[in-house]
Amino acid sequence: MPDLTSGATVLILAAALAYLLGSIPFGVLVTKLMGLGDLRKIGSGNIGATNVLRTGNKAAAFATLVLDGGKGAVAVLVARAMAGEDAAQLAGLAAFLGHIFPVWLKFKGGKGVATFLGILLGLAFTVGLAACATWLVTAVVKRISSLAALVSAALAAIWAGLLGHGDMVYLIVILATLVFWRHVPNIERLKAGTEPRIGGKS
Repeated sequence: MPDLTSGATVLILAAALAYLLGSIPFGVLVTKLMGLGDLRKIGSGNIGATNVLRTGNKAAAFATLVLDGGKGAVAVLVARAMAGEDAAQLAGLAAFLGHIFPVWLKFKGGKGVATFLGILLGLAFTVGLAACATWLVTAVVKRISSLAALVSAALAAIWAGLLGHGDMVYLIVILATLVFWRHVPNIERLKAGTEPRIGGKS
């Protein structure tokens, strides 16, 4: 963890703003604006890019991916500019919690994978890039989004250590644990061999 150098008021403000940013349900907004219906009633009902892809609209899925990742990165970068590294990491955690527990959707949110990757890119670009590459390689080879997410989350702390960003490890472990928790149903389907593949139907 980084040294705590920011005041309590600044940290609370950074966390609150990051949570509100993270809470924006871009998947729901994008599908609604593009006339694709209520995302929560499509496919798995999840508000992330993978479920948006089940609408058949790749542009909507890509927009959701970028926006969900972007809000994590922006939360971190703004907090770092406001205060320092301690605020940046706290903002990353708050943005992630905002995505999985959004106040706008009665605290029923997504699984946080894109936001997780965006947070890593904002905190340390090389670590985020390694995590994104891990996701991409696993997704290309196995064609299962949830498995790619789990592998990427599991290896992210290792990448941080290897790339000289050990101060991120504790935060990454917390975020990765939450990613695994949100993917418990997917893990059960992976064990059973019934998890949908990328581009398939839920």
